[in-house]
Amino acid sequence: MNYTDLNIDKSNWKLVKFGDLVAEPKEICKDIIAESIEHVVGLEHIDSGDFHLRKSATIEESTTFTKKFRKGDVLFGRRRAYLKKAAQAEFDGICSGDITVLRAKKELLSELLPFIVHNEKFFDYAIKHSAGGLSPRVKFKDLANYEFLLPPKAEQARLAELLWVMDEVIEREREVLERLKKKLKAFIWQIFTSHIDHDLDKKPLKCKSLFQTFWEEREFPVGWLTIKLSDVISDFQNGFAEGQRDDNGIPQLRMNNVTREGRIDLEKVAMIPFRINIERYLIEVDDVLFCNTNSEDLVGKSILATDEIVGFTFSNHFTRLRANKNIITQKFLYLWLKFHFDIGLFERLCTKWIGQAAVQSESLLRLQIIVPSLKEQEYAGEYSKKIEDSIINVESKILTSRNLQKSLINQIF
Repeated sequence: MNYTDLNIDKSNWKLVKFGDLVAEPKEICKDIIAESIEHVVGLEHIDSGDFHLRKSATIEESTTFTKKFRKGDVLFGRRRAYLKKAAQAEFDGICSGDITVLRAKKELLSELLPFIVHNEKFFDYAIKHSAGGLSPRVKFKDLANYEFLLPPKAEQARLAELLWVMDEVIEREREVLERLKKKLKAFIWQIFTSHIDHDLDKKPLKCKSLFQTFWEEREFPVGWLTIKLSDVISDFQNGFAEGQRDDNGIPQLRMNNVTREGRIDLEKVAMIPFRINIERYLIEVDDVLFCNTNSEDLVGKSILATDEIVGFTFSNHFTRLRANKNIITQKFLYLWLKFHFDIGLFERLCTKWIGQAAVQSESLLRLQIIVPSLKEQEYAGEYSKKIEDSIINVESKILTSRNLQKSLINQIF
């Protein structure tokens, strides 16, 4: 089917107001235990742009929420509507006062409600009618006046089926993506806790514990070594701070350019003036950039440099690491840093201030790293890259599918 142009005949569609077809139930939970409430939902549990409510807290966690919702209701984030948070609940529960509960009336097929809300025109309307300074909110009485064209009931069913089929495609792609992410995580865990090649004999190796707090003996393949990180690094360079900007200058890698997952994000790039000895700060392919300063939960995230940031400089929030290639590959060094970031080592190791944390150079360099043979390291790098490439490919498919879905929704509503 050509989703880009459905050529829908809307001649028999009826102009309606949102409030004529959708109600805000305003049901209150008086006793969580007596009413068997299991799910508690705040704005943080709704992902921007996602139709599905995938997360919730439990009643074991303290809450003051009393607003009830039921399976099939749409939970709309009325605070900061520009975040585009609206998800259909697949369970009953209670939610934050910053969430408006939306329930379809009998004139509207409930399966269509999530897509009406996710129409760009609806979000634009909600944003326009929000009130407040730093944290604007929109009221249901204002949303109720939003107008749109409603198809007859029979056509509602056909369109709902079409829209949910598109959503099912995205959900299948998401499942593939989650399996790939778990596969990568499991492989990296295996590397640094057990082995790379199943066929190699093992023997006890004296090494540091996962959080580097004490020495212990663990089984690793024969020939693996425990080495101080400083002994496998051939070049260690901290970046520099630069407050000035120059559109004709040179790009500088900053904290926002590296994601938690170790991806490069160049949506916003700072251009800075040239300076003396800039060459010592230039990034080359396969350089490892370690984020030495950030918030507690993000300090220690790292990237392996690709062609897209060759020639960039890097801020003082980063340390560039170049490995002794006779001992360790750049990819293996990156995987080691990623593994320890994911398990929370750097969050434990960092020095903390208000709103910021840092891993000191000497603390990083004295960490112990377990090093396999170069052949095994190269295999680990190649295998992990195959999974990473598959992840990128599936993410691209999901993005394409979501764009098609958005186009379809905007055409209909």
